[in-house]
Amino acid sequence: MKKIHSVALIIIFALVTAFTVNSAKGYSIGDSVEDFSLVNIDDKMVSLSDFHNAKGFIIVFTCNHCPYSIANEDRIIALDKKYKPLGYPVIAINPNDPVASPEDSFEKMKIRAHDKGFTFPYLFDKKQTAYPKFGATKTPHVFIVSANEMKVEYIGAIDNSSRDASKVTEKYVENAVDALLTNNAITKKETRAIGCSIKKQ
Repeated sequence: MKKIHSVALIIIFALVTAFTVNSAKGYSIGDSVEDFSLVNIDDKMVSLSDFHNAKGFIIVFTCNHCPYSIANEDRIIALDKKYKPLGYPVIAINPNDPVASPEDSFEKMKIRAHDKGFTFPYLFDKKQTAYPKFGATKTPHVFIVSANEMKVEYIGAIDNSSRDASKVTEKYVENAVDALLTNNAITKKETRAIGCSIKKQ
């Protein structure tokens, strides 16, 4: 009886582990990221290596349906408009499986990007291979990467108000990129990402 109970526990643990989002730790501050090739909403493949003049990247795992992502869309657009000319473009990635989250399908990504006037690539992690490497667990979840060594400089939230932009008192991403642009140390390299869990089939 004990043996059967032990086997049942092992099976349950294996199933939970298999379907737990981001069981792997992913990148830490100072790690070098691997390049990726993901399809953009214009049906072209995009890699970080395509951005020859970039000093770095503001990589944001986000999606269509999550209320936290929706609440941050204008802030993401503003980040791209401010920092792309300075060498830090936004790269948005939708990590959700559209079977589990139909509102995050590739076709609906195109509609959302058009309706909101996205000024940045909005990539589809169709095979869900990119987000586990980064260790993204939420939408939105931000990773700032410097281009020289493709090094992770910041991980976490956009700012300290996940839903209400009017209540922001600390702009984590802006502070981090400003520090990088002026060759200063980032005072807050990690914060807690608050949002919806990434959806797997």
